[in-house]
Order: sequence, then C-alpha cells, then structure tokens
Amino acid sequence: MSATQSLEHRFDGESVGRALALVGERWTLLILREAFFGVRRYGQLARNLNIPRPTLSARLRTLVDAGLLERVPYARNPDRHEYRLTDAGRDLFPAIIALMRWGDTHLAGPEGPPIVLRHDACGELADPRLTCHHCGQEIDVHDVTPEPGWGFRRS
Repeated sequence: MSATQSLEHRFDGESVGRALALVGERWTLLILREAFFGVRRYGQLARNLNIPRPTLSARLRTLVDAGLLERVPYARNPDRHEYRLTDAGRDLFPAIIALMRWGDTHLAGPEGPPIVLRHDACGELADPRLTCHHCGQEIDVHDVTPEPGWGFRRS
C-alpha cells in the first residue's frame, strides 16, 4: 500500500476540503469579501461584482442555507431584503484577509495593493498576522505540526 493510500481515509472528514466545498468557488469568496466591506444589498453586489444575476442568486441562497449570511427584510411594498453576515460568516474574515494579504504580496502591481485596511483602534494601517491564541506569537508553516484531532478517523 502506498503512503497516499494509507492516508486517504483522513480526507473524508478533512476540514479544508469541507470548507472549500462550501466557499471555494470564486464568486462565493467575492460575495463574502463584499459583505465584509459592508455591501448588503443584491443590486449593490450585482453592480460591484459584475456577476450574472442567476449566479448571484444561487450563491446567496447557498450562503444563507449554510448559515453564513442571513436574509433580512429592509423594505415593504415591494418586499426587499439585504444580506448580513452571521457569526459563522464573520468567522471567515481571517481567511478572506489571508487571501487578500497573499494577493497583495504576490500579485499586486507595481503601484501596490488596491485596498488597505486601517485598524480603527490605533489608526494605523493594519498588517494582519496569524498568531497563536495561547502565547500570542506569530505562526507560519514552519511553526506548527499537524496532529490527529478529536474528529480524526483511523482506517
């Protein structure tokens, strides 16, 4: 048995794969990005993203069904709704910012990043980092070791 075959069972419940199955499509991530930047209404999303309306409707339905956005009425006659991030949706903020930071580092043009984030508390431009919740130190790929978690399934 090859090394790959011996590990195949762990991918059945693997968290990155499950998350990507839900949010790994380009339009879905861009909708979430817009939501993080305060865009809530269907027309604004359609205009900002230049997304086909049937695609936008389908992605919003998926995000609402998955509990990442909630559909909230804001007007009557005719009924109109906006889409607000839920706690689960807001928990994706670090993932979106990590992608933004990577894109700014590796894909931005010579002028630099198209959008920067200002930290409201201190007024400075934010430079988001991944840190350990326990010790507060920054972590990267060289500072962590994957181990079986509580949901790991052995073959």
